[in-house]
Amino acid sequence: MNAPRKIALVTGAGSGVGRLTAIALLNDGWTVVLAGRRAEPLQALAAEAAERGQPAMAAPTDVTDPASVQALFDTIEREFGRLDLLFNNAGVNAPAVPMDELPLDKWFNVINTNVTGVFLCARAAFGLMRRQSPQGGRIINNGSISAHTPRPFTAPYTASKHAVTGLTKALALDGRAYHIVASQIDIGNALTELSERMTRGVLQANGTTAPEPMMDATHVANAVRHMASLPLEANVLTMTVMASAMPFVGRG
Repeated sequence: MNAPRKIALVTGAGSGVGRLTAIALLNDGWTVVLAGRRAEPLQALAAEAAERGQPAMAAPTDVTDPASVQALFDTIEREFGRLDLLFNNAGVNAPAVPMDELPLDKWFNVINTNVTGVFLCARAAFGLMRRQSPQGGRIINNGSISAHTPRPFTAPYTASKHAVTGLTKALALDGRAYHIVASQIDIGNALTELSERMTRGVLQANGTTAPEPMMDATHVANAVRHMASLPLEANVLTMTVMASAMPFVGRG
């Protein structure tokens, strides 16, 4: 008898790393719930998966809205009865300007999405994973190279990703009693539609602007699928996946 399909939730699944990771998980036999703010790309991806005989559900969600997140997890529990994996991937950035020139609404947007949104989804996943039988599951948070070291003029993003690291460690500790494990993947220079601009020049710590090496974002999806494939008694607590020649080691 075939084992039941495991249930995964990917936030920010409409594009970039989230979309590629959702596809990788579908190819590995997961049932994938696709969350994001824009319904159209989620529905398109779910339709593509259905054509391949892969079960995916589009679930438009605003991770900054507690009611929207609760509705998402209510749907998951009602439709599937459990959740085995959360890839907490949704995130945003802010304009690269001196801190005193940054509009406060941009600060709040980054913190609300990258910190509160990650917390709200992790909180709901933790509760479902704790209640379900068999108990437990895996939460993978999307960190960043900026969880270690900033780029110039990135205070909101850098602060948010440092906060994600703290949340990941707290989840990893607090989840032990319930067979819930937490991981963080820190990504550097994965080529997506949002990061393509970096190939044309990025402000460096010495004040110059220079293009930076990039890597295929599929490598990130493959890293997440490896983390997701582990049994719950094993965990990759943190993983850095980066373009080998990018200015991170020795930055500045």
